[in-house]
Amino acid sequence: MNLKTLTCKHDNIDLNKYIEFREFVKKNMKYPEWLGDFSKEDLTYLLSNGSKIWIYYSDIEPICSMMLIPSTEKDIKKFDLDLDYKKVVDYGPMFVNQKYVGNSLQIQMLKELDDYCSTLRYKYAVSTVHPDNIYSINNLVKDNFEYINRKDFKRGTRNIYLKKL
Repeated sequence: MNLKTLTCKHDNIDLNKYIEFREFVKKNMKYPEWLGDFSKEDLTYLLSNGSKIWIYYSDIEPICSMMLIPSTEKDIKKFDLDLDYKKVVDYGPMFVNQKYVGNSLQIQMLKELDDYCSTLRYKYAVSTVHPDNIYSINNLVKDNFEYINRKDFKRGTRNIYLKKL
């Protein structure tokens, strides 16, 4: 399956439908704690402050989703990074409809984010992942992310990965 053959929606995202899709994916995951879950209020705030969500569809069926979150000074401190926050972007939650897992969609989404963030002149991308989520870890490593730290956050322990764009 190729992302380029899917319909992508990234403007005027219906947050209720996005959350419904995320919850559908979580309900069908063996380890739902691997996927973060911003509240509707958090998502509204993030989208009004430069974040972006993409949802890919086949006809009307949602297939996968990715998110970009510009970093803040608070984020940089939280991740223990010694970087200018304006040059760092966070690759937020990514998820794939269970029926389409195993089609290399996450690595394709990572490449799409890389290209998009390069056009915005970001220099670094950061991403967090549950330490047991070997599938996402392998995809991040394939996309040249490097493990830099493990930390406990509100939603649990996460590995932190960084990539120079």
